Amino acid sequence: MSGKRLKQSGQASSIGTAAEPVVIVGAGNMGGAIALALAANGDASHLLIIDPAPGRALAESLAARGARFATDAAGLTNVSPTAILLAIKPQLMAQVAPSYAPYAQRALFISVAAGTTLQSLDTWLAGPAALVRCMPNLPASIGMGVTAAVARQGTPASAKAMAEQILRTVGDFIWLEDEAQLDAVTAVSGSGPAYVFHLVECLAAAGIQQGLPEDVANLLARRTIEGAGALLGQSTSSPAELRTSVTSPGGTTEAALRVLMDNRRTEKLFSEAVASATQRARELSK
Repeated sequence: MSGKRLKQSGQASSIGTAAEPVVIVGAGNMGGAIALALAANGDASHLLIIDPAPGRALAESLAARGARFATDAAGLTNVSPTAILLAIKPQLMAQVAPSYAPYAQRALFISVAAGTTLQSLDTWLAGPAALVRCMPNLPASIGMGVTAAVARQGTPASAKAMAEQILRTVGDFIWLEDEAQLDAVTAVSGSGPAYVFHLVECLAAAGIQQGLPEDVANLLARRTIEGAGALLGQSTSSPAELRTSVTSPGGTTEAALRVLMDNRRTEKLFSEAVASATQRARELSK
C-alpha cells in the first residue's frame, strides 16, 4: 500500500456537466451514497443515474436537484460521459458492463463491484483508456467511509485524480500498489463494519447476562461503541495508547482485558476472521 491518504473534500461538483455527466450505473447503497455526495452542494445537473428501479426517496432527492435518470445504457445517447461509475452487483457485471464499451475511449470507468477484477472489466469494456477498481465501505453512506482503489496500468494521471475526487466525497481515500491487496481491504474495511456491529451485539448480550435489562444493555453497548469510535477519530493517540488510558492497574478494565488478551485470544480470532474473508474475496475474484 502506498499510504497516500486524502482528506475528505465534501463535494466534487466541478466534475461533469449536463452534456458531459458523471454516470452512475446502479443506485443502490453505494451508488446512491456517491450520487448524493456529488450533489451535496444542491446541484445534481451533472449526474445521470442509470437504474431501472431506483429507490423513491433517493430518486426524488436527486431529481429535485436536477439529476437525470435512465433505465439502461440507451440513456447515454445524447451525452458524452466524463466518468462512468459501475455500482451494480458483481453477478450482473458481465451482462451490464459491455453495454458501456462504446464509451471506453472517452470516459473514466470506476468499478465498486467486489470480486470483479481489472482484467474482467478490461475485457467487458473493450479496453477502456482509464479504469479504476475500488472498495468503499458502508460508512460511506454518511460520508465517513474509507475507500481503497487501484488503477489499471496506463490509466492517465488526470483520470486517477478525477477518480480520487469522486470517491473521496464519501470519506478517506487510499491508493493501492497491487490489485491483490483489494482482497485484504475487502476483509478489513469492506466487511469491517459488520464486525463492529457484532461486537455491539456481543457486548449487549454480556451485559444482559450480568443482570442488566435488555434495553439498558443495548443502549450502553451501542453508545459505548459510538463514543469510542468518535474519540478514536478525533484523538491523535494510537488505539493502544487510548486503551491504556482507560486501563487502571488492578481495575475492572484490566480484569476484562486479561481475558480478552490472554494468549492473544482476540488478536488470533480477528486474524482468523479476516483471513477467512480474504480467502473468500480471492475465490470471488476468480
